Amino acid sequence: MNWDRVQGNWKQLKGKLQEQWGQLTDDDFDQIEGRREQLVGRLQERYGIAKEEAERQVDDWTSTYH
Repeated sequence: MNWDRVQGNWKQLKGKLQEQWGQLTDDDFDQIEGRREQLVGRLQERYGIAKEEAERQVDDWTSTYH
């Protein structure tokens, strides 16, 4: 799935994203609003990981979720 589809289906996918990254809150997802860079930034904050790792995780999730 490409990020445009994720963004377009953000409300439906929030639950799946929350399963993947349980430390993110509903408020986090509401503020992210489907923006990839916002998601990467929140993952960095909540999980204490480097930007490259956060981007890899997002890319991995995007490529495996259909």
